[in-house]
Amino acid sequence: MKKKISLFLTALLAVVMLGGMTSCNSDDNEENVSNMERYQREVEQSVRSQKKHNKAILLVAFGSTWQKAFDSFDATVEAYKQAFPDYDVFLSFSSAICINRSAAGQHTKPRNYYAPQFWLQAFGKVKYAEIIVQSLQVIPGEEYGRVVNAVKDFANNANGDLDDDYLNPEKGNLVLKIGLPLMASADEDVANLAKALHENFGAMAAKGTVALMGHGNPDEYDTYRANIRYTQLEEALQQINKNYFVGTVDMMHNFKTDVLKRMRANGINDGTVYCVPLMSIAGDHAHNDMAGDDAEFNYNKENGEMEDTSWKKYFESEKYNCNNETMILEGLLDFKNIRNLWLNHTKEAVVVDYYHTKNAE
Repeated sequence: MKKKISLFLTALLAVVMLGGMTSCNSDDNEENVSNMERYQREVEQSVRSQKKHNKAILLVAFGSTWQKAFDSFDATVEAYKQAFPDYDVFLSFSSAICINRSAAGQHTKPRNYYAPQFWLQAFGKVKYAEIIVQSLQVIPGEEYGRVVNAVKDFANNANGDLDDDYLNPEKGNLVLKIGLPLMASADEDVANLAKALHENFGAMAAKGTVALMGHGNPDEYDTYRANIRYTQLEEALQQINKNYFVGTVDMMHNFKTDVLKRMRANGINDGTVYCVPLMSIAGDHAHNDMAGDDAEFNYNKENGEMEDTSWKKYFESEKYNCNNETMILEGLLDFKNIRNLWLNHTKEAVVVDYYHTKNAE
């Protein structure tokens, strides 16, 4: 189930995207400057005005358009500033759609976010000595791949206007690192997340089913084969309590209909179902796909999913106690013990060497 957007807003967003993601305080009267140049200029001005240290952390999330999510991101930035007092901390969205809809003020007042390549370009202009790019993704899938590609382009001076000696790791002028996603590893990361989730939701699992809703990659582009992490997490959680289940909105054979099958196979035919977003923030998917009121019950014979129906309405229709009171509209970043898992990944960020001289012989 995808949230329907008005034709007017769709048209507006198309204009914004075709215009190169202009931010709300661009000077439209300035001639001979492209929208992308204005966009880069604003990011550079932001970096220069906020630069206090010689090291930077760039947090990269997929993005959102909800105030609840913005609050979560703001709190996360503040937590990072406290944990890394010698670093300047910035936040980036990897989704152009989220960037544009946020700028258009889809659900709240307009807010400007920027794609990671613009931040990295600005970091290169002021020549930070160390840059850590921290993925706020849950699995090392498609969106994490975008983060990696942005780092690669930066390291290889894709725009050709940075100091190549600064980027060359042999010169020692820049240390470039990547902080891995929440469930980067199949063993330690999955186990740590399962433990943290149980600390937060163990009381619910003791009296009902806790159904966690992740995003997932569609199978046709299951980047890095990352979907397996959801299965591994469910297995780890069920070693703690059999009432935990992990499904997704996009992973084949792991929709809410598949979660129900596994619940019934385990003898859970009634009772309370608590739904929890297994995503960094509680945004559009949490408010609509999980806790929304759409209940059209369009069964897709090809993939077995009940489309245009929220998890809340689906489990309610199957005679479970599932309602607004059992919807947990908190993202993973809202829980300190889970946010700390990302912070630990940042502390253990790995040095990357994607540099290749642009003058290679």
